[in-house]
Amino acid sequence: MNFVNVFKTLGDETRLRLLNLFLQSGKKICVCEMVDALLLPQYQISRHLTMLRNLDLVKTTREGTWIYYEANWKASKCVSDLFDVIKEHFKSKYSKDVKKLNDRLALREGDYCVIGHSIFEGKKKKENMKKFKNKK
Repeated sequence: MNFVNVFKTLGDETRLRLLNLFLQSGKKICVCEMVDALLLPQYQISRHLTMLRNLDLVKTTREGTWIYYEANWKASKCVSDLFDVIKEHFKSKYSKDVKKLNDRLALREGDYCVIGHSIFEGKKKKENMKKFKNKK
């Protein structure tokens, strides 16, 4: 594993926020849930996930038509130690992201993302978006 590339990749705040979601939640997360948690477009989330996956920092699991992402704690001992540091250091800095993710994960049925349950869908999209952004 090339750790120069790992640190370059983690030098981007969006990728740190994504990785923090995985580390804090300890769950497999689908892209639509990350979109709602970080309030970023799907294409940006996917681009950053590709970079994290290319370095083996995250791994994927296919469940039917869904692809779930999670932190790859088994990448190496050094990566695992780095994950511990990131998890502790960014716990409070990105706590709003984690809160939004937990709100989104609460919409799951069982342990699976449900199509059409984005908190931003429906007639009151702007109102829901505003409430969600302001939640603490």
